[in-house]
Amino acid sequence: MCENKASQQNIEPVIGIIGGSGLYHIPGLIDQAWQEIDTPWGKPSDQLLTGKLNGVSCVFLPRHGRGHTKPPSRVNYRANIAAMKKLGVTDIISVSAVGSLKEELPPGTFVIVDQTIDRTYKREKSFFDNGFVAHVSMADPFCTRMGAVLYNEAKALGISVVKNGIYLVMEGPQFSTRAESNLYRSWGASVIGMTNMPEASLAREAEMCYATVAMVTDYDCWHSDHDDVNVEAVIKIMQKNSEHAKQLLGKVIPQLGKKRHSCQMGCDHALENAFITAPEKRYPELINRLKFIASRVL
Repeated sequence: MCENKASQQNIEPVIGIIGGSGLYHIPGLIDQAWQEIDTPWGKPSDQLLTGKLNGVSCVFLPRHGRGHTKPPSRVNYRANIAAMKKLGVTDIISVSAVGSLKEELPPGTFVIVDQTIDRTYKREKSFFDNGFVAHVSMADPFCTRMGAVLYNEAKALGISVVKNGIYLVMEGPQFSTRAESNLYRSWGASVIGMTNMPEASLAREAEMCYATVAMVTDYDCWHSDHDDVNVEAVIKIMQKNSEHAKQLLGKVIPQLGKKRHSCQMGCDHALENAFITAPEKRYPELINRLKFIASRVL
């Protein structure tokens, strides 16, 4: 963790919510306004909805766009995270539908994941590029401070919730083959989905705290006693999960919205020692783009 003057200052959190399949709005949000945001990496999935919940500033973005028009591989993850940063977001709660890879995680379970395995290959995964290289640590990709609040509040609401787990991120949009599903189980993965990466790594590059609520909708296709995955079955569970997610957000946002110091995990100072390109060799045009998400250190 970086100890400097910034770490001693009070932070007024702005909570970002990225809603996945089944979560398209936040109940109770007042002073609502949809905002069009442009970024150096293009347009985000949709306009962003700003407002306040119990006095806490919030920004909501439907990951796939309203009406679910963008498949996982076509989501502009860089623009989504950059737009959140532009609107002052400090903490991101990612909500996503997933399949279970463990018997003890039945449909309806919420998993507050703490690790991820990235199996995607079509996506732009960094804000940095030729002319300005940076390497942020992803040893612990999720903010444990946020995760603890999410777990405790879900438990208090009576939601079936598990703390810690590995999120296997596949490319999609097709579901897994049975062989793939069993392979991922052999790796110890807990749940499987299509959106957590590069979302988490980009949030780290943008120095935002990030936590995921993975909502189990099915057993993927490995489970011999359950039907193979199909959209109709997933949607039924998704609707129930969505209601629980809205309840959870209503409890969590006031907690995470309290003034705080810099994150003890260093999420909001991830770029402190990440730059490797010599200052005189950094491309000016790329520096200008990166100021959109890294003005604190540029």
